[in-house]
Amino acid sequence: MELLKKQPTMKLPAEWFTGDAWADVSYRGEDPSRTRANAVRFAPGARTAWHSHGLGQTLCIVEGIALVQSRGGEILEAHPGDVIWTPPGEQHWHGAAPDHFMTHLALWETDDVDWLEHVTESEYGGPRHSTRV
Repeated sequence: MELLKKQPTMKLPAEWFTGDAWADVSYRGEDPSRTRANAVRFAPGARTAWHSHGLGQTLCIVEGIALVQSRGGEILEAHPGDVIWTPPGEQHWHGAAPDHFMTHLALWETDDVDWLEHVTESEYGGPRHSTRV
């Protein structure tokens, strides 16, 4: 067993994020592990650019209201306790609702991420479908 040293919180780059977002690395596996886990905090309205993961990504919503969209799909409004899986290669974005902070635990394998263009205001402001009925 090993107690891992906590790394400093890092501000996420404007090349990949609109608005303010920060990450705390929870776990970064070393060979042969490929596991990655980050706690990511988004300010209201902050979001990723469109991107995809070579081996997929799982998001566990911890607090706030998350907005998640796959390319060509509707915006999903997710809440604490919701878990979202994005399959390998699926282009998507995720972030906070415009009026709430949001934190999610992001789980993925390898650093094979294809970062694309930023999400436009009209894409971000599109109609939402809530996980709460």
